[in-house]
Amino acid sequence: MLLKNTLRALLFSSRFLALWLAALTVPALACAQQPSGAGAPGSSSTKPDSPQPKQEASPQSGESSRGFIGYVTSRSIVFPDIATNPRPLSPGGKFKIFVNQAISPAYVLGSGVSAAFNQANNSPSSTGQGWDAYGTRVGYSMGRASSTSFFGTFVFASMLRQDPRFFPESHPRFFRAIKYSAERIVVTRNDKGNDVFNSSGLLGPLAAEALSNVYLPRSEQTGARTMERYGSDLAWRFAANVFKEYWPTIFRDMHLQKVMPNPANGGQM
Repeated sequence: MLLKNTLRALLFSSRFLALWLAALTVPALACAQQPSGAGAPGSSSTKPDSPQPKQEASPQSGESSRGFIGYVTSRSIVFPDIATNPRPLSPGGKFKIFVNQAISPAYVLGSGVSAAFNQANNSPSSTGQGWDAYGTRVGYSMGRASSTSFFGTFVFASMLRQDPRFFPESHPRFFRAIKYSAERIVVTRNDKGNDVFNSSGLLGPLAAEALSNVYLPRSEQTGARTMERYGSDLAWRFAANVFKEYWPTIFRDMHLQKVMPNPANGGQM
């Protein structure tokens, strides 16, 4: 029954996501693909998630103790949006990240934790309590998370030519990591590698929450509740950014992965 309710909520929300996918995918690809990658070779963005064990590590190789912002040497299954190379992404590459995010362990676990939090607060109250209600809340959370990724990582990032990936630091220190994680909510890179206002990352969850009003209970469809969920989405993103900051460090200490300097900006922090 738990699985049945979860699938029912997911299927219900996915109908509307599918409509948006059909309506927006073609225009987004059309308007974003023409000058694909601004100054980069056309083939450079075709495999954004492929491992990069031999990227140019020689620049600033002696600065490993000082720290820099860069990209990891292999794709993370848990956090697919951690950058694996410094090259700009094509719209197809952004769509691939969206798909990988939607099925990633971080999204599934995050949806479960969010549903548990809402269950404890009995929100929305009309959903009730018990395992069946928890399954419904998990479905709601996964639908909202997938919509957020679809709009923010693919649609708006393609239309506005922004890079939805997270570029981690090589040696994150706690307070610096907190600051950097917060900054990345409002600042991102464009396809040319320059820091810009994170329009796609802020519009994505807002559009997702507006869409969720179609399938969430009526008590959740007010403007106040929509903005409350939007604020919660940004708080969860901040927490996820902190995890992404330290994720490569964990694997570096296990000698499985490390952060490479980004030659586009010299790896400067």
